[in-house]
Parts: sequence; C-alpha cells; structure tokens
Amino acid sequence: MASEKQLIARTGRKFPLRSSAGLRVGIGDDAAVVRPKEGVEWALTTDAFLENVHFLLRVHPPEAVGYKALARATSDLAAMGARPLYFLLSLALPAGRTGKWYDGFLEGMARAARTFGLTLVGGDTTRSTLAGVNLTIIGEIDRGQAVLRSGARPGNLICVSGTLGEAELGLQLLQRRGPKKWKKELLRKHLYPEPRLHLGQWLAKKGRATAMIDISDGLSTDLRHLCESSGVGAKLWAAKIPKVVLPGEAQKIGLDPLRLALDGGDDYELLFTLPKRMQRHLPRAVRGVPITVIGEIIREKRILLVDDAGRTRNLPARGWEPFRE
Repeated sequence: MASEKQLIARTGRKFPLRSSAGLRVGIGDDAAVVRPKEGVEWALTTDAFLENVHFLLRVHPPEAVGYKALARATSDLAAMGARPLYFLLSLALPAGRTGKWYDGFLEGMARAARTFGLTLVGGDTTRSTLAGVNLTIIGEIDRGQAVLRSGARPGNLICVSGTLGEAELGLQLLQRRGPKKWKKELLRKHLYPEPRLHLGQWLAKKGRATAMIDISDGLSTDLRHLCESSGVGAKLWAAKIPKVVLPGEAQKIGLDPLRLALDGGDDYELLFTLPKRMQRHLPRAVRGVPITVIGEIIREKRILLVDDAGRTRNLPARGWEPFRE
C-alpha cells in the first residue's frame, strides 16, 4: 500500500507542469496561484466520477476510468466555447487500488490532459472503501463570448454534433460480456469520449450558436435542460437524428437505435441552436466532426418528437437522472 506522499509524487511525475505565463504556483503548495490574462473570462466547472455509479471495476479498465473522468468534466467547457487551461484532482481510493490500478488510472488521465491541453495544478488524496474522483476544470474564453443554455429563441434550428447513442451502446455491450469480447471501436465512445472543444470554440468565436449544452445525460434530457433555461419548447424530427448503426450482435439483443440516441447518455456531443438564416453558413463538419440539423425551437413549452410517419407526440426526458429510483 502506497503512502499519500508516494501517491502525490507518482501523480506529479505523470503530470509535469507546463510553462504558462498565467501559472505562478502549481503542485506542491497549499493552493495554486494563477494570474488571468487581460480580456478573457474564466469558465469553471466541477464533476464527480464515482465507482458503482459512473464506472464499474469489473468492466471498466483503469486507463479508461482516468481518461473518461477528465474528458467528461472538460466537456462542460466545450459547451461554453471555452479553452481548457488547468485542473484540480481530488481522489479517494481503497488501499488496494494504489498500485497497478492507480498507475493505469494516471496513464489514462495524463493522456486526456495532453489531448485537451490541461495542466494539473493541485488536488487532494484520501482513503475510501470505493474509488471516487472529483475534478475542477478551469478554462478561459474571450470576454462576452461564452455560449449559455439560455439563448435559444423560437424559430432557431436545433443541431447536434457527431452520432448519438454510441456511448450507451458501448455500455450495454460491456455489461453483457466485458471489454475483451467486443471490437474496440464499439466501446471507444463509451470508454474514451471526445469532448468537442474545437467545435465549441468555433461556435463561440463565430457567434453562430444562440444556446449550447453538451449531451451527457441523453438528448431527451439535455434538450429539456436547454429549453427550460431558454423558456422555450422544441420539436425534433426522428428521421434527422444521427443514430448509431447497430452491429449484428447488438441487433440480436433488441437494442433500438432511436432509443439509444434519445435517452442514452455519455455521448458528450454538442447540442446547440442557431438562427435559421445562419444555416447556409453552417458547414457539414468542423475538423471532421459532423453537424446535423435535427429540429427547431418552438414557442410552446413542450418537447415534441415527429416520427418517421409524421406523427407528433410528447418526448419525455428519460435520460440519466442520478436520483431516480
């Protein structure tokens, strides 16, 4: 069993401090000291990633746990259009998880930090019966350019990035047979999600998006969050939603691509709105990430789904809800 001092030292070796004009004091003191740049605002977010709630020891490799913990927290910055800078890591671990498992966890998180451009500047460790990860992410955005959930207006188009339902498909497959029984590409979106940082920054900088949120709890739930913040409703066209293509194995277990797309969480794609007049300026993809128009914002405060036959019905929020029994 490693001591806390040894854990901190191993963590520091995995996350070397990067040169930054704004970082005055990093790991090793009671608190980090950062000097903000002129003309920018900070975006701060925090996220918990808990064993037996967000990941399962028997099916989730430690590298994936480390990577995904940081990726899902960073996705909140993508939804604001912010650039990642620094993060703080608070970690609770069982005594038996401080060796090989912890090394794998650090490897995955360090890879995510390099990919997203994040520098670890502090944190805390403690002992617990189950593993728990709490992250605070700090980003920056040019003053006045943050995209909020509250800007959607009637007549705006509703757009999403990427393909929806891939992460939930990966979870369903993992829970049935474990990580070694499936092709890696079927599990990638669930184990190693990609926050859409470049797209979020592009939408903020170009001023196209009127409102934005990342799809962490599922389209049906996160669209409701956006609409409630904006005081509007929405109409989605089922045929337009970019749904995952099920492999033969998944078809045999009765999974529905539309349900996966509507209610599956963990995709970390961006859901955003923009004025109709901007549609002709919207590219089909940004840095290889597809963009699809899937609906429109309406004045009536309801969430509606138009099916392939043209029938319209209410769309309940059936995505992730942590306090649902």
